Amino acid sequence: MLNYHLNEAIDVSSRKLNFIERSVEWIVSHFGVNKNTEIADFGCGPGLYTTRLAERDASVTGIDFSENSLEHAIQVAVQKGLRVNYVHTNYLDFETTHRFDLITMIMCDFCALSPEQRKIMLSKFYALLKPGGSVLLDVYSLNSFNQKEESATYELNQLNRFWSPEDYYCFVNTFKYEKEKVTLDKYTIIEESQTRAVYNWLQHFSTESLSKEFAENDFKVENFYSDVAGTTFNPEFTEFAFVAEKLEPNT
Repeated sequence: MLNYHLNEAIDVSSRKLNFIERSVEWIVSHFGVNKNTEIADFGCGPGLYTTRLAERDASVTGIDFSENSLEHAIQVAVQKGLRVNYVHTNYLDFETTHRFDLITMIMCDFCALSPEQRKIMLSKFYALLKPGGSVLLDVYSLNSFNQKEESATYELNQLNRFWSPEDYYCFVNTFKYEKEKVTLDKYTIIEESQTRAVYNWLQHFSTESLSKEFAENDFKVENFYSDVAGTTFNPEFTEFAFVAEKLEPNT
């Protein structure tokens, strides 16, 4: 049984890495990435995309709040002899005088932002992009929202002690807000010494609502895809990706 779960985990990891490789190849092809292309990856994590884009000669900046993830990304860059600029900060606070041809925010990070935070983020994207620059994002669809059900569960050491190395009970309450198309997963972690709560809000989008939000912030959505590997758009999927171009004044 242990070998079965180990093999299953290896298989999932392999599929994920294969997808990332396919995604990067599509990004390089679609955006014509070369040594003159400057890319910023918001929420870069351990450098799964930044490393590969740098290997394709792009000039890459990775922004993330997780110090551990960035330490790993920097270590990989050093080992591979890659020049990647990693910035440890909340990406809502990221500032630079540098300008980019492409900004990416992958793994549906955009959905975790409130409407006010998304407006700040889009304003920041607009300022950081060169004229004609593009944004590549993925988001949760309304199909994902419709499949979600309100629930209440609890588990000892939920997610294999993700929340704490000590024993704990985790109560998970899922709520749906129909009008806003928002879901909330509330995690209440009860340890011997403390009780704490973590709130995970997720916005879900239709292609229409997303196009409207980007248009209101001076972007034009060029195209929709089923994922960030450029797969043809399928309205039945629980996620979708899109490319939006920065509009210049009077465009």
